[in-house]
Amino acid sequence: MTVLGIIGGSGIYQIEGLEDAHWVSVESPFGAPSDDLLVGTLHGVKLVFLPRHGRGHKLSPTDINYRANIDALKRAGVTDIVSLSACGSFREDLPPGMFVIVDQFVDRTHSRVKSFFGAGLVAHVSMADPVCGRLGGLLADAAEAEEIPHRRGGTYLVIEGPQFSTRAESELYRGSGYDLIGMTNFPEAKLAREAEICYATVAMVTDFDCWHPAHDQVEVSSVIQVLSDNAAKARKLMERTVEMVAAETQAHPCAKGCDRALDMALITAPEARSPEQVARLDAVAGRVLKR
Repeated sequence: MTVLGIIGGSGIYQIEGLEDAHWVSVESPFGAPSDDLLVGTLHGVKLVFLPRHGRGHKLSPTDINYRANIDALKRAGVTDIVSLSACGSFREDLPPGMFVIVDQFVDRTHSRVKSFFGAGLVAHVSMADPVCGRLGGLLADAAEAEEIPHRRGGTYLVIEGPQFSTRAESELYRGSGYDLIGMTNFPEAKLAREAEICYATVAMVTDFDCWHPAHDQVEVSSVIQVLSDNAAKARKLMERTVEMVAAETQAHPCAKGCDRALDMALITAPEARSPEQVARLDAVAGRVLKR
């Protein structure tokens, strides 16, 4: 049974219209998540919502505990995650208000813990295709049905932040062929893969970064209205996506193997594994550690 997790980015701190909605505190051995989880149902589908920056936007991109967030969602039974993220655009044909169902990432962060695994239990998962094609397809179909301007496919550059780019950086990134720029989707996508959760990103464009001659500076005040408009469209997108999930009459295994990512990933011999690490990974890797 699909349990849909939604991670809300800038401007999205709540999901409205849930039945039996309630906030739940979930403890994680990796520390405190960004906030409690909002749990409820919509069209008969169980939803688990997490505001990435916390209600009131208390956490900067670097301060987010990405491991605790993904671990908490896994403990709540989440099988699929839709990440909603505000971003900048490097392309004229991806203007503010456009939604992009991302299919690739480039990670340029440098101050974040990027794996659940490490000393005492080492694993290497494939990230060649970092998002779930099935989930991305559902989101694209939902955007089409709601007549939301969108594009399926695009490369999202993840920078550390919290500052926006210099003009020289913006021109460098644009010249490298990237489509979008943001601060939050890595290591989030990497950790979701390690946790064997299907993951897809809807990147909601708010600005042209600072490369565009008509938008030579990015300021928070200039993106607030776009954030508000995007949030309204995101609510419509998610409701239609949930309707499509509810209409599925049978389980559809992930063609990319997101839900089996750890099958061949653990490299530490069982007898050499740290008991402390094994205990911490009871949710993330319990399926394979119990074998």
